Amino acid sequence: MSKLHFDYWMELSFSELATENHFTIKCLPKDTDMQQISDVKIEVFPENNFQRGEDSFGNLTVYGNVLKLHQSFGFHISGNATTNLSYGDVVKEDEYTGIYSYPWGLNKPGAALRDYFSQIALDECENNYDKALVLINCLHEDFSYETGSTNMRTTAEGAWQQKKGVCQDYAHILIALCHMAKIPARYVAGMMAGEGFSHAWVEILSEGVWHAIDPTHACLALDNYIKISVGRDAKDCMINKGIIKGGGMQMQNVKVLVEEIPVEV
Repeated sequence: MSKLHFDYWMELSFSELATENHFTIKCLPKDTDMQQISDVKIEVFPENNFQRGEDSFGNLTVYGNVLKLHQSFGFHISGNATTNLSYGDVVKEDEYTGIYSYPWGLNKPGAALRDYFSQIALDECENNYDKALVLINCLHEDFSYETGSTNMRTTAEGAWQQKKGVCQDYAHILIALCHMAKIPARYVAGMMAGEGFSHAWVEILSEGVWHAIDPTHACLALDNYIKISVGRDAKDCMINKGIIKGGGMQMQNVKVLVEEIPVEV
């Protein structure tokens, strides 16, 4: 078990004045079997009226609008998280898992990924969890991390063809491989200990439990990870979405800091 403090700060700067901004922010961690969230503070600027809600995947959201002239927009969300409280998130009775069993959007495989999957031996694995561990080890051996080699629109197939990418690509490729192995798998957006940006990993379903696996680092996503949202691919987990009138060109700046809080014994 670990206790972490998190700060997520994002700002959009506009080259021209914006007249309206209707936004949905998906950057609120919530309580799960694996984590407990406390002391959450939300700041949205310019000052405006906002509400809290939930999307169709069960992710917490902040939504609202800015109806005055402004040349920047942003938010700051902070709080504490107690993590690694269990070995996974148990599937709830009313939870729909079928949507995470089939290719979708950015994780659809092409010929190259299907050929790669056909070369991986999974016959001796006893369950989905064991299969996922084999897949993650293969991916770790055959794919490389390289900043700037892909973008938000890069598909699993596109990243695989060049054999390099970032955490989003690792997640999409692992999801594609899991689906071909008949393993329900979903994309996770979140934070991990350190300073920098948000992170992405995967949850796979095995024997009624969602297990969190980080394909970028070839490990389980436990103590140092804070889950923000889940979805079929990265598009379902976009931190900030909305409609802006005016504003011209946009420039985004994101800062994420996750620090461990000493646990009193």
